Amino acid sequence: MKKVILIGGAGTIGKILSKGLMNNYQVVIMDKDTKHLESANCIQLDATNYHELITKIPEDADVIINLLKVNTEGPIENKDNFDVMTDVFFKATYYILLVAEKIGISKVIYCSSNHVTDYYEEDGNSLLGREITVNDYPYMKSVYGLLKLASEQAGFLFSQRSLSVLNIRIGSVPPKKEHVAIQEKPRLKKTLLTTDDVIGLFLAAIEADVTYGTYYGVSANPGKPWDTSNLMKELNYQSKRNVMDLLEERKDV
Repeated sequence: MKKVILIGGAGTIGKILSKGLMNNYQVVIMDKDTKHLESANCIQLDATNYHELITKIPEDADVIINLLKVNTEGPIENKDNFDVMTDVFFKATYYILLVAEKIGISKVIYCSSNHVTDYYEEDGNSLLGREITVNDYPYMKSVYGLLKLASEQAGFLFSQRSLSVLNIRIGSVPPKKEHVAIQEKPRLKKTLLTTDDVIGLFLAAIEADVTYGTYYGVSANPGKPWDTSNLMKELNYQSKRNVMDLLEERKDV
């Protein structure tokens, strides 16, 4: 059974994956704050500390999923916020790639963001007259998107050596129940990545024989702004449950 490491696994997506992957893999959660987690397979870790990464990440791991997150303030950050964001969104990513290569972990999956190209999107609608693809030049509206792009490119460098690196540009995964969230935020009706698709997409990424790839993580919602055709071509995955399915399920309740 493969061993999968969730770095930043205490967050929303980490909690979904820790439950959704446990029947297929040995899942280890690593996070700076693990005291509220129920799983016994938890390791406290500051991923911005290279020494902690190199000493605490299990050497027999097969895959690292980088889910690191920190709160952001706006398009342009002040110096203190920028320093923290750079540590979490870029420096830690680079450290993780270095450690994975050094100890022989073959794959890193990076939880990127749709904000890498959010210059082309507004209120869940593409401004290009078509779906935004991974081949569109990445223009973004914030430092957050900029640092996510930098980490994607760091992954590309390492993929030219020995690692398999996959970037998942997450659409929207709300912490609230999905049917509540889509009613409160209309944008989610187009940008939502359902819980079923979070699990299915990362399962596909773990098993894919791909050296390097970038994919939009959004369910097959009507009017979605991002193209997901390469998910089927490269990862053999297609959306299992979308917003329309959620709405139909609520009618039946």
